[in-house]
Amino acid sequence: MKHPVLPRCLAPLLSCAVLLTALLVLPHSLAAAAAVPAAGRERILLDAGWRFALGHATDPARDFGHGTGYFSYLAKTGFGDGAASPAFDDRTWRQLDLPHDWAVEVPFDPRGSHSHGYKAVGPRFPERSVGWYRRSFHVPESDLGRRIRLDFDGVFRAARVFVNGFFVGEEPSGYLGASYDVSEYLNYGGDNVIAVRVDASMEEGWFYEGAGIYRHVWLVKTAPLHVALDGTWVRTDVSPKFATVTIETRVNNAGRAPADYTLEQEIFGPDGKSLARSSAAAPAVAPGGVGVHRDSLRVNAPQLWSLESPTMHRVVTTIRQANAIVDRYETPFGIRTIRFDPNRGFFLNGQRVVLKGTNNHQDHAGVGAAIPDTLQEFRIRRLKEMGSNAYRASHNPSTPELLDACDRLGMLVIEENRLMGINPYHLGQLERMIRRARNHPSIILWSLGNEEWGIEGNIKGARITVPMQDFAHRLDPTRRTTVAISGGWGGISSTVEVAGVNYVRQANVDKQHAEYPEQIIVGTEETTTQQTRGIYFTDRERAHLAPLEDGSSGGNCEFGWRYYVARPWAAGLFYWTGFDYRGEPTPFGYPAIASQFGILDTCGFPKDSFYYLKSWWTTEPVLHVFPHWNWAGREGQPLEVRVHSNCGEVELFLNGASLGRKTMEPNGHLAWAVNYTPGTLLARGFRDGKEIATTTVETTGAPVALALSADRRELRADSRDVAVITVEARDAEARLVPTGNVPVTFTLRGPGRIIGVGNGDPSSHEPDQFVASVRGINLGEWNAPDGSVKTGQNVFEATFDRPALGAGETMTLLLNALGTNQTATLNGEPLVRDAAPAQAKIELPLAADTLRPTGNVLRIEATRYEDWGTRDSLKQLWPATLRIVTPAPAWQRSTFNGLAQVIVQTTGEPGAIELVATSDGLKSASVELTSR
Repeated sequence: MKHPVLPRCLAPLLSCAVLLTALLVLPHSLAAAAAVPAAGRERILLDAGWRFALGHATDPARDFGHGTGYFSYLAKTGFGDGAASPAFDDRTWRQLDLPHDWAVEVPFDPRGSHSHGYKAVGPRFPERSVGWYRRSFHVPESDLGRRIRLDFDGVFRAARVFVNGFFVGEEPSGYLGASYDVSEYLNYGGDNVIAVRVDASMEEGWFYEGAGIYRHVWLVKTAPLHVALDGTWVRTDVSPKFATVTIETRVNNAGRAPADYTLEQEIFGPDGKSLARSSAAAPAVAPGGVGVHRDSLRVNAPQLWSLESPTMHRVVTTIRQANAIVDRYETPFGIRTIRFDPNRGFFLNGQRVVLKGTNNHQDHAGVGAAIPDTLQEFRIRRLKEMGSNAYRASHNPSTPELLDACDRLGMLVIEENRLMGINPYHLGQLERMIRRARNHPSIILWSLGNEEWGIEGNIKGARITVPMQDFAHRLDPTRRTTVAISGGWGGISSTVEVAGVNYVRQANVDKQHAEYPEQIIVGTEETTTQQTRGIYFTDRERAHLAPLEDGSSGGNCEFGWRYYVARPWAAGLFYWTGFDYRGEPTPFGYPAIASQFGILDTCGFPKDSFYYLKSWWTTEPVLHVFPHWNWAGREGQPLEVRVHSNCGEVELFLNGASLGRKTMEPNGHLAWAVNYTPGTLLARGFRDGKEIATTTVETTGAPVALALSADRRELRADSRDVAVITVEARDAEARLVPTGNVPVTFTLRGPGRIIGVGNGDPSSHEPDQFVASVRGINLGEWNAPDGSVKTGQNVFEATFDRPALGAGETMTLLLNALGTNQTATLNGEPLVRDAAPAQAKIELPLAADTLRPTGNVLRIEATRYEDWGTRDSLKQLWPATLRIVTPAPAWQRSTFNGLAQVIVQTTGEPGAIELVATSDGLKSASVELTSR
């Protein structure tokens, strides 16, 4: 390769010389690495301590100069530039912890995507569609010789990853994990830099998807001989007295010599006691090879995983070499059986179970797609409270922690692939989904796709389904596959083994069952009773929706349940949706920003249909009366009062006068026409003539006080655990005011932080998050120090005026090391003198009165670096910058129809956490949590 003779190409030429030197000593380095004893497995969470800034999707200058170097990162290894360079100074970026969704933070805009909830992210907003994340981590010298990789559980979207300036890979999907071996790129005994460029310009779905590193990041260290990524697969066969547990294990040899080893498998029960064990010498695995092993162990009188008792077991896989443990890998699993019958539906452990499911996207009020693990569990508990036993992950592979929660709590899952197709791109995504999730006992079906209108009703869909189905069965023959079909019958539906019905109004389910009698049928989507929580008269201006008897896809909650419960050959149904979600604000446009399909709103506050399903999905007595009884101005006008209940009979009273006693039809509801009069509605529920439940709905006064309650008061001091706080607007008699919409401000004391607020209003444009902002002011003009070669010195001088600071803003002077023996002065006063680089790179807080209004002079003098590469890296730096931090505004949110929500997370220290809520003219409230 011939280089043009230009001064700027001196750096790459000298870098090539450095590379040549490294190649000459490489065999010695590898030999030294091989001599280091292999250590065991470590899996380290890297969620804390990231820096973040928005880049730019179309303007490289506003994208920190990334991709503008003489050699790009695609042309030469190790040439990540701009924010991808390890020399880049990110101290003017905001600090945060993962998971993080920057789309939650940006404003709403009518130019935004309708399906994504009108957030200012996407092709029309290049300035908000790219985000950069950077983090440093230390690797001890003793790790040399181990294999070290970075695991990303999910980044939305198009995540380009660099380590120490080396481009290590790019994952286009926002829903699949990505793993990168970074062993050869690391500074052992030193610090290392991860840089991730995330581009959320392109939508992957037609619903709110968030933006950023919204799932966990892990640093995984293993010996060269180790269990592969997602390298175990556990299957169970159950007989009356014992279970056979089959464990398939893939062992990687990343060393340079054949590896002999002993493979041990041990099963532990839920109480931690060993139940079965095996140990066998394994055949040697060649360098770069993979050993595949299959072991079968017997567990006597096993405790089965079920909905009522979701008992989990563990397989511990141990690899020994010369009696030393080199890897130990744990796999949680459950012992259970599943099967589908075309005439009788679904069976778990031999017992028929009607699937009572919901569909859900992965976002929640306040936090968007960046859902903390404990909040995943909160959401599953809310669904189980109404009797739901099944969850369809629509329309993408789940966050691993969601599946963990379903395993622990007993919730069946349809895990869904993102896009149908037969090429490596499509099958590769399907394979990664199945390999990552197939040990979860909660999963009962693999969904190959959803509403693929371009193919679902034609021969191409029929053809594509067959190889995808076969491919999935090779990876996991223990589970069937499905595709959710919406209207296009006769294509995919002719070849898929489990036909997913999206809305019975768009299908002839009875005809499908008759024509394909061996096919399993499940209602993958069915219409709920669309409604805004607490709204009973539609207000189109506010995009508030009264309960729809005939929803956008036909029918309502009661219609769908009655349809499927009358067809015992169907496996059950999944409602669209369990929770409201951002985006798809059908039937409205802007300013509506969220869907209203949910049985619960975005906070998890129940709507009325929650109680309809709870009535017929649980045996717990249910007696729910609606609407509320605050109708000033409608006195004397007729209102329909409905009751959802599983009581045999219900009698309704208004202000003590009986309005009649009615018999509840199974799977139905009751209704009375009542002329509105302020006061009290009282319902009495009877079963077999005996009163078993009562409930009242009262006309309340105006809000006079706030009340706070937490879903849990004891938290782990791990910087991850959360409590979900409910905010209520109450009247003078401490009753929830169902029309109470009051602004509330929140303050927090103690080792916690607020990470999000919400209220379930589908057209609210109030912020979900309040975050500090950071900006940098570069001082002076910095030219690359090429001319310093003659003088042996790098000299920088800047004259600047004192910046104007807003209320609460702070200012910090950031200096970089321009060489060795650095001296810096500000207005003649020394900041550092003859400092080594580590001491010269300083952060100096500045009070405004320490600077002159105009004409401040900063001067830096340093002996230039001897190493050319280090000198060249100065081009990535600005010698001196002022960092201005604007503090976050106070956290606040209005109650909507009496309710709001605050999510509080621990910060890692033990102690008492107090959340205080205030509102002008109302009595304040507080709640105390304990972080242990």
